[in-house]
Amino acid sequence: MSDPATAPHARGDGPKGRLALLHDAPALLLTLTALFWAGNAIAGQLARDQIQPFTLVLIRWLAVAAILWPLYGHEVRAYWHVARPKLLRIVLMATLGFTCFNALFYVASLSTTAVNIGILQGSMPVFVLIGCALAFGDRVRPVQAAGVALTLVGVVLVATGGDLAAMIESGINPGDGVMLAACVLYSFYTLALRGRPDMPGRAFFTLMCMIAAVAAIPFAAGEALVTGGQWPTLEGWAVAAYVAVFPSCLAQLFFLRGVDLIGPGRAGVYINLVPVFAAILAVVLLGQPFFTHHAVALVLVLGGIWLAQRPG
Repeated sequence: MSDPATAPHARGDGPKGRLALLHDAPALLLTLTALFWAGNAIAGQLARDQIQPFTLVLIRWLAVAAILWPLYGHEVRAYWHVARPKLLRIVLMATLGFTCFNALFYVASLSTTAVNIGILQGSMPVFVLIGCALAFGDRVRPVQAAGVALTLVGVVLVATGGDLAAMIESGINPGDGVMLAACVLYSFYTLALRGRPDMPGRAFFTLMCMIAAVAAIPFAAGEALVTGGQWPTLEGWAVAAYVAVFPSCLAQLFFLRGVDLIGPGRAGVYINLVPVFAAILAVVLLGQPFFTHHAVALVLVLGGIWLAQRPG
């Protein structure tokens, strides 16, 4: 009879053992979360001419809702009495933070690079800090203000391509401008989380996905009317499958588990890995150029976020 301590599942050798180890490894869970979210920038580039942006958003949230509802739908029903009084707020959060953010994200991918998208996306924590100060009167300490300034300089560096004079003359790259607008929308969603219903995170996320799928229908319908409709290619379906399973389902569930294990403050630091992973993936997988101004902007954005998250 084998010793339970040396059995495959106890050592983590078998599939169940590896899953158990993953379930209790916050650093790995949160690093994978950042990697999957960074992969969304790559997916946006691969989606070009393969699947239309609003169609991708609709398929994404329909697929996520179809995956999560059988798992957590009973929790949504159990907490419906808590969610119902705040339903309008939840609808706005899902529409802005999930449907509209992703729609703008994929539209931006049509005219800018994954490197730019990753770095600009990394600025969202600073936008949230600014929003907290404006909306809730949260105090911004001098070191945090310095972090905000550094991050904004990095954002400007990306948006101008390292040439401020050229931007003044010809304007900001449309894709970068759309991505900045998407970041602002997601910041609104993040701020609204302060008043979310008192229900389990996975049940709340499932409810949001259901709403986001419904909200995406008019966007996709309007897109089909304007463009005449375009059925996704095989590669387009593959991109949709990736964004539904990895950046949406697994990343969100991993992040929730990571927050449970080490708390939101420490877990949030791992989001800083998103622009780093996005830049690496864009260079390695897509062969996109990584210029000096990208490196400087990445340092400024990450350094600014680090300062902005410091309490004193």
